[in-house]
Amino acid sequence: MKLTIVAGARPNFMKVAPIIHAIQRQQDAGVDIHFRLIHTGQHYDAIMSGAFFEQLNIPAPHGNLEAGGGTQAEQTAAIMAKFEQELLSNHPDCVIVVGDVTSTMACTLAAVKLNIKVAHVEAGIRSYDRSMPEEVNRIVVDSICDLYYTTTEEASRQLVMEGVDDDKIVFVGNTMVDTLVENLDRLVPPIFWNEESLSHQNYLLLTLHRPSNVDNPILFQQKIDVIARETESWPVIFPVHPRTQKNMQLAGINVPKNIRLVDPLGYLEFMYLLKNAKGVITDSGGITEEATYLGVPCMTLRSTTERPETCSVGTNVLIGDDFNMLSKHLRELLQGNWKSSSIPKLWDGQSAERIVQDLISRSPF
Repeated sequence: MKLTIVAGARPNFMKVAPIIHAIQRQQDAGVDIHFRLIHTGQHYDAIMSGAFFEQLNIPAPHGNLEAGGGTQAEQTAAIMAKFEQELLSNHPDCVIVVGDVTSTMACTLAAVKLNIKVAHVEAGIRSYDRSMPEEVNRIVVDSICDLYYTTTEEASRQLVMEGVDDDKIVFVGNTMVDTLVENLDRLVPPIFWNEESLSHQNYLLLTLHRPSNVDNPILFQQKIDVIARETESWPVIFPVHPRTQKNMQLAGINVPKNIRLVDPLGYLEFMYLLKNAKGVITDSGGITEEATYLGVPCMTLRSTTERPETCSVGTNVLIGDDFNMLSKHLRELLQGNWKSSSIPKLWDGQSAERIVQDLISRSPF
């Protein structure tokens, strides 16, 4: 069986790593299974992309489409054209796409148009907010792909409601958790750990990158001010996404002294920060999953989530643009008063094994 695995942006790397490792274990066991790893280049700088391959023990990509930047339409067109040539030159039995970034949607379209099977890892999640590009990507991919690997039973039910046949849906759990479980003993403190006098649960972690949070200078400044006011005696570590950094500079965002701006981090350093934080404030869906697994209190500066299990079962609460709620939850957090939580079903580090076993059982397609 020949597989092509697509990785395009930073969140993809944590999701494909355990799948690659599971395939390699099957190869070692003598199973006739092969893969090509294709990096679309959607995230193309070393910090946002290259370092993750090294830290997560992912082999060098067999091909890099070098799609680069541009608008979403420009990226989609570039990825589709280049991925089509990749598929024509190295025709796989199945393409594996993960998550909901532009690369996921573009590569799915290119493969389906060539009548090549597509398996979507993390299928069926929905925020019901089409102002998010990722939601559009999810809907497009799930409307045309062939196999659906879901992180939760709720995602599986969503696909059934949308008309997907039961036999195409497999509830496997969360491959991002696989990566976390595999690397828990390898996490390392960032270089500024001692310089900032950080220790277990004596700081908070902040990440913001979505347009709804960083494109409106007034709202952005207000959120920074509320966080700084409520955490005045606590350091807040803020690894700044390149796009967020650009917006901060253009808007002249004033950052109070207890919010410490740092460069983007590698996976092992960032997860060390998350694991040891008193709590995290974020607009990243993936971080809400990792925080839930680690039992770290999480506040999401969004009004919707495609990962409701992080709220209903996990450590996450949705804040949106409600500054009073943000203040309230920050005070509760710092007073040690947070809701109880647990880990969602099948978030056990074995999701990739289930995916690869299922693919093998379906071969030939």
